[in-house]
Amino acid sequence: MTRPGVVILAIDSATTRVVVAAGTREGALLDAVDWPADHRHGETLLPAIDALLGRLAIERGRLAAIVVGTGPGAFTGLRVGIATAKGIAHALGRPIIGIPTGEALLAGAPDDAVLLLPAGPSDRLVVRRGMSARLVVADEDTGIGSDAQVLALDLPGRAPAAALERGEAARAELGASLLRLGAARLATGDTDDLARLVPDYVTLPRGVRSDAGEVSWSRDRR
Repeated sequence: MTRPGVVILAIDSATTRVVVAAGTREGALLDAVDWPADHRHGETLLPAIDALLGRLAIERGRLAAIVVGTGPGAFTGLRVGIATAKGIAHALGRPIIGIPTGEALLAGAPDDAVLLLPAGPSDRLVVRRGMSARLVVADEDTGIGSDAQVLALDLPGRAPAAALERGEAARAELGASLLRLGAARLATGDTDDLARLVPDYVTLPRGVRSDAGEVSWSRDRR
């Protein structure tokens, strides 16, 4: 039976499906849930967290740490997800660990695998393990070699079917990947400062400015 204070909660709201997972302090998955975001993150996220913990008979006070995906992702969803993770961590006095969503999605792929994510209606982001994301504008060539394994998420009609299938398979494992990566950092004491943990936005709505340290991808970032 899981002991108090050794459960990790993982949250990711960077893609069109929100993911919430709970696991042991060693990073083993206990349970996970995901659902279409539909611009309703603020309404659905906390109830989903409570429902997941309820199924596992785990009170919030038994959480040891909060792991949250930091993107790249869309403004509203990513902001709600990270704010929720910070709120829980602050209320409980628990450590928070930010994991790049792209890193977690590539966790089970070959070292040279490439992830494609949408950046608005026509642009894309190219994400490689251990590197900063690169913006590809409209129909510009991605520069991905023919031998690289490509994963694509939320790009129907804008990426090969095989890449989309691999992307969905990676998203199905996103909760488990966040838990493993977060547990490895927690074990070494490598946690984030609550105030300085910031999202990696794909785009910001017109008139909204990034907070200090936040990244916003746009056509100006070529």
